[in-house]
Amino acid sequence: MKNTIRFGMLILLVLVSLSNIYAVDSPGTVDFSIRFYDRRVYYVESDPIIVQITITNNSPSPYRFKLADDRAFSVDFDIRTMNNRPLQQADLLIRKRTVTSQVFFREVAIESGESFSFVENLCDYISFGQTGSFRVKARIYPELFKSSGAQAIESNYLSLTLRPAVIKGQDGIPVEMDIATGAVLVKQRIPPDEVVAYMIKARQTSQWEKFFLYIDPEAMIKKDPVQSRKFNAENEEGRRKMINAYRQNLQNAVIDGDIAVIPTTFDILKTQYNNDEGTVVVLQRYRYPNYTELREYTYYLEKKDSFWSIVNYSVQKMGTTSND
Repeated sequence: MKNTIRFGMLILLVLVSLSNIYAVDSPGTVDFSIRFYDRRVYYVESDPIIVQITITNNSPSPYRFKLADDRAFSVDFDIRTMNNRPLQQADLLIRKRTVTSQVFFREVAIESGESFSFVENLCDYISFGQTGSFRVKARIYPELFKSSGAQAIESNYLSLTLRPAVIKGQDGIPVEMDIATGAVLVKQRIPPDEVVAYMIKARQTSQWEKFFLYIDPEAMIKKDPVQSRKFNAENEEGRRKMINAYRQNLQNAVIDGDIAVIPTTFDILKTQYNNDEGTVVVLQRYRYPNYTELREYTYYLEKKDSFWSIVNYSVQKMGTTSND
C-alpha cells in the first residue's frame, strides 16, 4: 500500500513539472490583442492606420518569444471585406518575405501578469485600394514567420471603415466630408448661436468633420502669442502643416481640452453680435456617476465672407450639482 502511495505521488510530481515546463511557452495562456492606437476617421490612400499590438502573459511562468527587428517576420494581418474576401498583401511585404536574407531578432521574455506592446502600420502589410468596411485580425509568430504554415497566435477582431480619399480645397486644406453621407460639408449662413449649437452637437456625436466646420483653426492657433509668431514666420506650406497639426492635436485632446470635452447637455444663455463680431454664452453640463459639473463657456465669433466662425473661447467652472 505504501509503495502504491509513493508511486502515485511520484507520478503527480512528474505531471506538475511537465505542466510548469509547458506553461513557459504555451500560447494558450497568452492573450494577444490589438486595438487602434489613434482611433479616428480613416481615408483610402491617406494617413497611416496605426494598430497597437499587446501580448499579455496570464500564466504563472515567464512567456518567451522571438521578435524580429523587421516586424514583417513576426506579425501578419488578415483583413477581409464583409463578404469574407481577403485584401491583397502590400507589395513591399511580399518582396521582403520572398527574398532570401538573414532575419535578425531578439528574444522577449514577459513575466507573469505583465504585458508587452508595440505598434504597426496596417498600410505596411495590406494594399488598401478600396473603400468600405473590413474585419481586421492579426497573427504573431513566436518562432518567426518562415512559411505560410508557421505556428501563429491569433488576435481579436477589429472593425475598420475606410472613407474615400480626402478632397483638398484650393488652399490645400482638406475639405470636410459628412461621414454619414459621403457628401462635402458646406457652411451655411446661420447666426452665431446656431453655429455654436452645431459645433457642440457635432462633438456630442463625435462627428469631427462637422465639429471643425465652423472653427477657424488659424485664429485658434494665433490666440497663443508664441504660436502666433511661429505661424506668421512660416511659409504657406508650413502654415498648412501647423493647421493640420492643430486639428489633430485638438482631436486627440493634446491642446484646447476644454472645447473638445463632450458635454451631456447644454443651454445657450445669451447671444450678442453685430456685423463683424459676436459672443455666445453657453451653460454646458458634464454628468459623472455621482454629480454633474457645470461650466459656462463664452465663444467668440467673427464673420468672414458672410459666414460666422469660432475664433476663441473662454470657460468658467460654475460648481456641481448632485445627481440624486
